[in-house]
Amino acid sequence: MDADPRSRLSVDEALDTLASAAVVSIRGAESCSVTVRRPDGGLETVVSTAVVTREVDALQYELREGPCYAAVTDRSLVLVNDLASSEDFPRYGPAAAARGFGSQLAVQFAHPHRGEVAGLNLYASRQEAFDRDSIQMAEMLGTHAAIVLGYARRADTLGEAMHTREDIGAAVGIVMAKYGVGRDRAFQYLVRLSQHGNVKLRQVAADIVAAADDNDTGIDGVDAV
Repeated sequence: MDADPRSRLSVDEALDTLASAAVVSIRGAESCSVTVRRPDGGLETVVSTAVVTREVDALQYELREGPCYAAVTDRSLVLVNDLASSEDFPRYGPAAAARGFGSQLAVQFAHPHRGEVAGLNLYASRQEAFDRDSIQMAEMLGTHAAIVLGYARRADTLGEAMHTREDIGAAVGIVMAKYGVGRDRAFQYLVRLSQHGNVKLRQVAADIVAAADDNDTGIDGVDAV
């Protein structure tokens, strides 16, 4: 079972705030996106301040070339102040320039979710838009983002655990009421349901609670308590 969707929402909200702050605070930046590399190698733009920025991110994933691609695969910082003439990215550079981009800066930072890696991607329409101050600010924001996301992830995990505990407690209560048994026997019954159906205990509990809300305990079909 996947994590509670509310967990992903709060992390994405933190990343959205990061992207907006980057455009305001980093010299030369006109738009920003955040790329996440999944453990399986897949790449995704999770937030973007402009539609065209998301589009050129996707182009880099397709070409397997470009600053945002490089920053989450093999380099921690990539700066190109003349995309049209970039020797490092001969296919992507001219394509980005044709879409109105002159400079691009990408900085890698740790994403605290199951080994994912993230990159802060900054775009500008003019050439030579980014300087040393831009790099330092981008690196600082990347470090700050990793810390903030770490706290957000831990808070989300704690919230999910508390939610799971509440469901299990409620399910135990439902079984106790239906079968007239004590807490330990009711909990063991949930464990047997989990093993019998090869379903996580938290899912068994959530299903029982949901069924009870519909006036049906939903716990028949397995050996009685």
